[in-house]
Amino acid sequence: MRRTFAVLVVAILFAHGALAQQFNWKKHQGETITFLSSNHPWANAVLKHKAEFEALTGITVKFDTYQEQQMRQRLVTVMNAKSSEIDVFMSLPSREGEQFAKAGWYADLTSLVKNAVAKDYNFADFSPPLIAPLMHNGKLTGIPLNVEAPVIFYRKDVFKKCGVSMPATLDGLQAVAEKLKACNPAMVPWTTRGLKAALPYTYAGFLHNFGGDYLDKSRKPALCSKQAQAATTLYANLLKNYGPPGAINNNFYQNVSLYHEGKAVMAFDASNELHRINEGGAWLKETGVSLLPGGVRNQPVLIGWGLSVSAHSKRPETAWFFVQWATSPAMQATLALEDIAPPRAQIANDPAFKKWIDAEAVRREWMNSIQQAGKTGSGEVGVPITANVASRDIIGGMVNEVMLGQKTVPQACADANKALADLMARE
Repeated sequence: MRRTFAVLVVAILFAHGALAQQFNWKKHQGETITFLSSNHPWANAVLKHKAEFEALTGITVKFDTYQEQQMRQRLVTVMNAKSSEIDVFMSLPSREGEQFAKAGWYADLTSLVKNAVAKDYNFADFSPPLIAPLMHNGKLTGIPLNVEAPVIFYRKDVFKKCGVSMPATLDGLQAVAEKLKACNPAMVPWTTRGLKAALPYTYAGFLHNFGGDYLDKSRKPALCSKQAQAATTLYANLLKNYGPPGAINNNFYQNVSLYHEGKAVMAFDASNELHRINEGGAWLKETGVSLLPGGVRNQPVLIGWGLSVSAHSKRPETAWFFVQWATSPAMQATLALEDIAPPRAQIANDPAFKKWIDAEAVRREWMNSIQQAGKTGSGEVGVPITANVASRDIIGGMVNEVMLGQKTVPQACADANKALADLMARE
């Protein structure tokens, strides 16, 4: 129903937006807004163009940037206080969308997209599947700023040296890691997220591809199903036996750093890390990109971040001007050339972008992986409930306990199932 409604909203908003005539970018000249962002490739890329926005509009933008976990902690503090000190913020609808909407933290952008939009904005260019997660009770809570999927970045030269190839199924991943460890002990065979709150983003692909789900058909926790236990076992074993020291504390930043420094053969993390993976051209020619191998299912994770305006902002239209500029066709076309997979159809099909993609094999593999994820992917990262954020801590904690040898897989999943059931009972 949400997707159907989103299609209708796209049509209505485009009809109104197309009528917008002379758009005055200087309307809020002299005003200042604050943008709370994570240390995300998209935010880092946009920051480079901050002066362009300020010259166009006369609006000053203060970037308040943190690591992702710290960003959310600050956002929660500010929002709970109903403070107006933050005007724009990044939000991940697959993670906190339901929770933030229920708390009333998102400003409704519907009227702004109708009545305060430049003629060339073309809201209809965002496909309904990207808009749907941003719709809550008829309100548009954000604009898509990227599309991403967890992928394996791997060193083709090391694979060739060690005589291995990417396995066809998940079951073969551990054997590849074992051969890499024996062949090239100076490098870490495998790295991915071990930090409890971040781990479900990469764990979900294992769960789905083994044929498991977080909830069974009766909506009861299913972390002890045969498929889920297989996913937990493999995920924990790969990090425990073939991952870096201290893997339990690693998020995307540490994984990318290990790969970029030439210390890891395979790094399984967000596709939008391509720029940092190859920063300086270090492994541009040697890097391959692949989705996680399939299994019983082939259902990778596919998500997208959104750019939202705070419901407590005293300058919602000023903030919207920044959102509109940052998600415009021109800016998203610019960011696409900085390894930010575009959420707009017209950019993905643009000849200039295709030429850029074709210039390097790693870019072609990167885009192919994202497009494949778009065909069968799922945005279900944590448990599909309002308390999705809390559910991720439970999932991450379960895998951590197995990695550390504190519990067996049956013990850890049984305790996690109970914790999830208690969490759902409180909703």
